[in-house]
Amino acid sequence: MTRRVVVTGVGAVAPGGVGREAFWARITGGRPAIRRITRFDPAEYRSRIAAECDFDPVAAGLTPQEIRRNDRFAQFALAASAEALGDSGLRVEEEDPDRIGVSLGTAVGATVTLEDEYVVASDAGHHWEVDSGHGMPFLYRAMHPSSAASEISLRYGLHGPCGVVSTGCTSGIDAIGYAFQAMRDGEADIMIAGASDAPISPITVACFDAIRATTTGGEDPAQASTPFDRQRSGFVLGEGSAVLVLEDLGHAVERGAHIYCEVRGYDNRANAFHMTGLRPDGYELGEAIISAMCEAGVRPDQLDYISAHGSGTTQNDRHETAAYKRALGEHAYKVAISSIKSVIGHSLGAIGSLEMAACALAVDRGVIPPTANLVHPDPECDLDYTPVFAREQQVRHALSVGSGFGGFQSAMVFSAVDAQEASE
Repeated sequence: MTRRVVVTGVGAVAPGGVGREAFWARITGGRPAIRRITRFDPAEYRSRIAAECDFDPVAAGLTPQEIRRNDRFAQFALAASAEALGDSGLRVEEEDPDRIGVSLGTAVGATVTLEDEYVVASDAGHHWEVDSGHGMPFLYRAMHPSSAASEISLRYGLHGPCGVVSTGCTSGIDAIGYAFQAMRDGEADIMIAGASDAPISPITVACFDAIRATTTGGEDPAQASTPFDRQRSGFVLGEGSAVLVLEDLGHAVERGAHIYCEVRGYDNRANAFHMTGLRPDGYELGEAIISAMCEAGVRPDQLDYISAHGSGTTQNDRHETAAYKRALGEHAYKVAISSIKSVIGHSLGAIGSLEMAACALAVDRGVIPPTANLVHPDPECDLDYTPVFAREQQVRHALSVGSGFGGFQSAMVFSAVDAQEASE
């Protein structure tokens, strides 16, 4: 008998508001949380805007020791996991710690700490040979993206599967996919799964400036992220984290947990094409969608909502549109699609987990978030991209997709669970 995996907790740290409800209100309201960068002086850079989180680690419940030894991305993950576990109602101390695991995604890990400490140790780059005596005592942790996952396990005393997935911009979906597969394989009964990234730093901004992938933003940063719009000019860098509690359906029902949705299908593909380029026919993303939906047992005409990658680059938007048509046929023109990157930017590895959180909430609450700023649709992106305003609509089956540099393409299906199904 195939094991069923459900989502029973959601936690989020996102631009425009910390916490699940603030995140949901922001994306359904279509109010972009994008501004001029405040974490450093961006004057010398081509792109000077980002979607930043107004995050206070003390208010989020982190101890002084956790704050001292952890980069911002790990702090985000600790806060999001605490909210998700609280939301789930699980009493971790009453569960078997060997049966609870952690799966966390990140694209760039502790970028902020590494850059800040290099600046100190090299005297702002004046010395080729750095003085290690000037580095912080926990600097070694910044070298390991695994630090965030290990911190979550340490905080709750968990001994189950623990790992980090780093597949660029699909890391969030892939980390949840790994957790889903681990539970299906019987390795754990509960998984804390999601992703976190805090990439807003000079080196990251410079990297994307070099390939002109990010937008300069124009006069109004709030209107800078414009997926599927013919006037788009690149993506907006963001930061954040989302964590989901995945649980065996029987276990969740037995303890009377609120079930947001069921994880039904997942797949990941590579395009073997180009480091930053995409095949215009959307072949590999289309194949990931077909495979995920096949595993989920969901037909194209049953799909109610797609949380798009929707980065706001011409190449990605058109590639994604082609993939939907390839995978869904005529139903591609009938399903509601939207990109929350129009509101919270692109937080690299974290964004997939935030988009999965949005899917879980959409299934649970029957609301489809809009694509903000979509007022001049690209004629080559001729699907229903839910412009400007949210839409109240029952969402029985939702699909989320991700596309990352290096050729990574991922897809995941969430579905509603009704009371009769849960009792069977």
